[in-house]
Amino acid sequence: SVSTKPYLLRALFGWCADQGLTPYLAVVVDDRAGVPRQYVKDGQIILNIGREAVHQLVMGNELITCSARFGGVAQELTIPVDCVAAIYARENGHGMAFEVTPGQTVRADLASASVVDRGDQPVLTTPDKPVVKPHLRRIK
Repeated sequence: SVSTKPYLLRALFGWCADQGLTPYLAVVVDDRAGVPRQYVKDGQIILNIGREAVHQLVMGNELITCSARFGGVAQELTIPVDCVAAIYARENGHGMAFEVTPGQTVRADLASASVVDRGDQPVLTTPDKPVVKPHLRRIK
């Protein structure tokens, strides 16, 4: 059966668009994630997936694909849905965090990490240093 995660991602993306908010994805990067590695910090990347920031966005059940500019250079992105740790609105931080399925090279401390909001961008925290905001809900 198909996970509820891709449906929730599409629903929250639609909610952001309807509210005039900017949807951001927090992605745990492993070998399967097709993202520019020079923008990966601490095993994750934060992506603006708003309509003005990306082109040809397809949010499928297994992959999220789009084209985006990094440093003025257009790049094709492929993000496995199970690598998405959170989707949230940049303006108010409201959104949803998800359990991340470890991939081929995800560090052991990131495999059990959760996403939290600290200022403009969420960060991953390990279980020994949990920080939780009530508006980000974790889904297994």
